Amino acid sequence: MKKNFLSILILGCTLINIVLSAVTMFSVVTTNRETGKIIGSVADILAVKLDAAGDSEHKEIPIEEIAMYSIPESMTVELKSDADGTSHFCMVSVCFSMDTKHKDYKKYGETIGTNELIFRSIIVEVFREYTITEARASQEEIANDILARVQDKYQGSDFIFEVSFSDIKFQ
Repeated sequence: MKKNFLSILILGCTLINIVLSAVTMFSVVTTNRETGKIIGSVADILAVKLDAAGDSEHKEIPIEEIAMYSIPESMTVELKSDADGTSHFCMVSVCFSMDTKHKDYKKYGETIGTNELIFRSIIVEVFREYTITEARASQEEIANDILARVQDKYQGSDFIFEVSFSDIKFQ
């Protein structure tokens, strides 16, 4: 009698265990599917944004399709003061590279010289955010920041795809 009672108890616990495992599996699987769908849609959105950003940065533009605009005179810009309060300056010549085959080039690129004062203002703003040590170490970051701000002025158009410094001196 004791053996039958223990067998029935073990059988009952096993059935309860199977039922609870099935309920857990169904709830985990459905939650996992929904989470997978959300993660998939977020990944698709990010992939689209990454592809759009990657196209402008990594697209090889043939040299014959590049137009350059250089600000005619070197600019002298005061940098952010160091911790000791010393003033430092940067003398820089800035050049903008434009894609002549871009859809916005005819609209903006041919009259880019009329916006020179805006470009100078952006360059000064960006350089004033850096100390002399930071500016020496972060020239690529500064160029990218200038590029982003210039592109914002043109409603996000990326017909200007690169900013470069042809001559830069710090004091």
